[in-house]
Amino acid sequence: MSRPAAFLLALILLALPTLALAHQAQQNARLPVIGPAPPFTLTSQDGRAVSLAALRGKVVAVTFIYTTCPDICPLLTQKMVRVQDELGPKFGPQVAFLSITVDPERDTPAVLKGYAQSQGARLKGWSFLTGSPAAIRDVTRHYGVFVAKRKDGSVDHTELTSIVDADGAMRVQYLGARFDPEEFRRDLLSLVNRE
Repeated sequence: MSRPAAFLLALILLALPTLALAHQAQQNARLPVIGPAPPFTLTSQDGRAVSLAALRGKVVAVTFIYTTCPDICPLLTQKMVRVQDELGPKFGPQVAFLSITVDPERDTPAVLKGYAQSQGARLKGWSFLTGSPAAIRDVTRHYGVFVAKRKDGSVDHTELTSIVDADGAMRVQYLGARFDPEEFRRDLLSLVNRE
């Protein structure tokens, strides 16, 4: 096993207790509160500062991607586009998506905007965020996302999607991109409806 792969496995194993707690709720049960969502302020695809705190009052899904990712990131983004469309008028006013790049050196605001448009993201409710390498490292560390850049320019990273409620508490974390989009949509709506 390579050193980055072993490190990634160790991080996942350390995160498992949190991830297990994150989604033990039965279909009609209340979602657990994991704890306060780590705050951040980053730069959007339009060059604006976007902070998690400014989105209080909305349910927010936070995910980590990069625009040159050949496989998992576009699959995850397309899954979220589908959920965005199914949320109808709640998307934007009551539910927001944030996709944070793990490759800030290449993913400038303009690059992120082009990616968002090519994927079908509605930017009135979805921000694609970048920042300095130090700011991105800080956010990924606080959210439990492992990131390692390879020599070929690709980026190994934990595929983690977190749902933050309207009060700023982290409620659910999905590991990977193979989660059920209907369950994801239901979790978002359960928090919009204040359970």
